[in-house]
Amino acid sequence: MVHTAEELAELDSISRQIHIDSSAEKVWSLITRPGWYVNDGTVLDGSDTRVETADDGTEVAVVTHPTMGDFRFRTVELDEPRYAAFRWLGTPIRDVTEGTLVEFWIEESAGGGVTLKVLESGFSTLSEDPAVWLKEREGNDNGWAQELEVAKAYVEALA
Repeated sequence: MVHTAEELAELDSISRQIHIDSSAEKVWSLITRPGWYVNDGTVLDGSDTRVETADDGTEVAVVTHPTMGDFRFRTVELDEPRYAAFRWLGTPIRDVTEGTLVEFWIEESAGGGVTLKVLESGFSTLSEDPAVWLKEREGNDNGWAQELEVAKAYVEALA
């Protein structure tokens, strides 16, 4: 399928949101874990994450999924308890120095609870060939809907 430049610009990001019946602090405790969304439908316990020092001296979180392998993330910004941003640095299928940017916002909801929003952007930086990055985006597009449901279940189950 051929896309116009305008269509490709719009497809360069994914935006999703979900309402969670919980406090911003509990949602914050999840979203500040780099790569919490690397899972098979259940948030991993955190023992799967280690911190390494990159060649440039920055810290990189490495999340090891038991069947999929290592995923690398750099924390870009944390503004407790409202905003967190992480940069994908590599996955088992793609080794890059600067991947997509994943941003989370937590907003109080008028009726109680919070709205968790996610924006993943920069897919076009993954390859000069739109067919390559659009394929990766397609998987993530479906994945974010699932991962927000996983986040909701996880946070709402916290005591």
